[in-house]
Amino acid sequence: MDPSAAILALAALAQPTRLDVYRLLVRHEPNGLAAGDLARELAVPHNTLSSHLSILTRADLVTSQRHGRSIVYRAKLPTLQAVTLFLLQDCCGGNPRLCASLIESIKPCCQPTDNPALEEEPMETSDRVFNVLFLCTGNTARSIIAESILRKEGRGRFRAFSAGSQPKGEVNPYALRVLERAEYPTGELRSKSWLEYASPDAPVMDFVFTVCDNAAGETCPVWPGQPMTAHWGIEDPAAVEGTDLDKEAAFVKVQRYLRNRIVAFCNLPLASIDRLALGTKLRDIGRMEGATMSHDKAS
Repeated sequence: MDPSAAILALAALAQPTRLDVYRLLVRHEPNGLAAGDLARELAVPHNTLSSHLSILTRADLVTSQRHGRSIVYRAKLPTLQAVTLFLLQDCCGGNPRLCASLIESIKPCCQPTDNPALEEEPMETSDRVFNVLFLCTGNTARSIIAESILRKEGRGRFRAFSAGSQPKGEVNPYALRVLERAEYPTGELRSKSWLEYASPDAPVMDFVFTVCDNAAGETCPVWPGQPMTAHWGIEDPAAVEGTDLDKEAAFVKVQRYLRNRIVAFCNLPLASIDRLALGTKLRDIGRMEGATMSHDKAS
């Protein structure tokens, strides 16, 4: 890498907001994020964000592409790789034994992803079963309901999982009640940590959806396989107070909202849609009826 290009990239990242923007985009590779989603996640005014994105783009750290009414931004990981290798190329005088631990620790993050197949090729679908993980904080209601609904509505094309960042260890009884009444499967449903799915021997996820705003704002584990992600936030039915009928009605409403999203997801043309367009569709599903206010502010 040319030293001037390395200096330009490092200078672009030497500012707190731009560093936060870039790290968030790296986290959301290969799907990218719309400008509105970036502004919402980082609580940055749109005009300020636009200026920072322009600087990152000039430094060849970020790329953008219009999809409908939104502009989706992606981190250019090959540039990050080039900068990292530029800094380390003379590490330890060229003796790999002296810096082996450093090289091993960054190796998973330094693989080029500027691959046209990620942007242009549809996902393989012939006889393939897709793994889908739903996340919330406690993994006791919304993510559990979503897991159960996809088990049935996916009709064998999807394998559903759920987990939480701070699992409560038990499934909400109202969730089980409304699922059973609607004839959705409840066997083997349990509250568990998302770390179960971040280990090397865990099922490799194709899609990861957060269904509560708290989980969306937390730093997730690094999922093997770089699954596509989206936020499908819905209000927590367990937070509703009142009579048993009031509480159950809240769970019924959440079940309806999640079923609408999951049916829309199952009907996506995975055999003919490219990954970037698919990412946009997944975010659009998250803005369907019942979306939390954070979605309403997104572009």
